[in-house]
Formats: sequence, C-alpha cells, structure tokens
Amino acid sequence: MTEPSARHPSRLRIRVRTSADSLPWRRLLKSGRGLIYDALARSAPDLATRLHDHGWRDTRMVPFGYGPPVFPSAAKRRGVYPAGGPGYFDVTSPVPEILEAAAKGFADQSIIDWGGTALHVEGFEAVAPPDFSEGRALMRTAVPVVMKGSGLGPDGKRTTRQAWLLPSDQEFAACFTGNLRRKATALGLPDDVKLEDLPWTGSRRTFAVGKGAIPGALLEAQLSGAPETLQAIWSWGLGQNNTTGFGQVVA
Repeated sequence: MTEPSARHPSRLRIRVRTSADSLPWRRLLKSGRGLIYDALARSAPDLATRLHDHGWRDTRMVPFGYGPPVFPSAAKRRGVYPAGGPGYFDVTSPVPEILEAAAKGFADQSIIDWGGTALHVEGFEAVAPPDFSEGRALMRTAVPVVMKGSGLGPDGKRTTRQAWLLPSDQEFAACFTGNLRRKATALGLPDDVKLEDLPWTGSRRTFAVGKGAIPGALLEAQLSGAPETLQAIWSWGLGQNNTTGFGQVVA
C-alpha cells in the first residue's frame, strides 16, 4: 500500500474541450464524484469498493477531491457558469495509490459526460504539491469550503442539531482545525497542524449535491504544521465533503 509522499504528484489535471457555452449550476459539482468512482472501479475495483464502503484505513474518510471544469477563455455572463473551448478539471489525492488508479481509469476515456455536457479529453498532466518546507502555507480555495458544526452548547452538551457553518460563525475555526487534524491522523501524518488566520473569506454560496444543497464560502487559510501534512491537506482539500467537489485548493 503506497503512503503519502512529498515527491509524488498529488493532482491529476485532465485537459478537456467542449462546444457547450455553459454548464448547468445544479450539476456543476454533483457530477464529479460518480465519474471518479467509475474511474477507480475500472482500474482498481477493490480499492474503489474499500474507499466507498469503509474509507481509507477504515476511518470513513475518503482522501480524494476534485473541482468543477474550468474554461479560462470562456466568455463571462451573469448568472451562467461559463464553458467553451479548452479547459480542465483536477482530481486530487494525497495517496499515490488513489491518484494512480484514477489516472488509469480516466486514461481510456475520450469523452467525459459531466452532467449531460460532453467534455472531449485532450490530455493529462500530473502536478506535485508545493514543498511547504518552512512549515507554513497560505491556501486559497477554488470551490466553497463547507463545514458542519458540532451541535454542542458552551457546556459541551448537545443542544442543537448539527448545522452547516460559515467562516464568520464562532464555531467554524475549531471545527475546521479538527477536520485538518483528523485528515492528518487518517494518513498517519503529524497532526499538529494549526489554522493561524483566515485572511479572506467570500460570501455564502450554495451548491446542489446528491438530493440536497450545501452552503459554504470560498476562503483563504493561513496554516502551519509539518511540511508533509500541509502537502497532504493541499492535495486533499479544505473542510468537509471533498469527495463531492468542495474545498479544492487553487494549484
């Protein structure tokens, strides 16, 4: 079983092209998870089943993420997610075994159906994480970060149901930090990672996933910790629900 490593690529960039001039917002994130599991199932069915049913090392956490397709030259229009021409989407994981299986699974795809929009595959690129050798990292997300609260009151007793938090909520920093540390523990990496600051946060945005919708916000996070832990977090993503497209860090 391959372990996370500083020198392994942790981002698969899939270069695509489409003649569509937009992508439907309701399918922007919700399409990717199934595509990635299908790719894993084609190349490594046992791994796909293990991740889906048990998570990594039976932690229930699944260390991969992705972002929606991006088309840099597409014309911007109000209220529309722009598409058209050349673009790309990224699949990320701090675990080489997972990323290698995804790459093999996508390798035989000439067309990817992203929620009803045909994306013609033009190539692949492997991207390694920054080295973060000084033990500090400034990470900005390309997709909103989502985080669910504990539902606990000041006395530590459960008083409310868990609710989705925004960066401005009092409990956000503690829940966010706890998520970072659980990710490190799941990967067998030093878990003394800290959230030092949130220099910038965006406004609330809600995206459809599964049968519902989840609110979150883009943000920029200043983190400190062991370089290998920061690399893994950069690769996995910030916050929760990374396997449904949230929290991917800008490369």
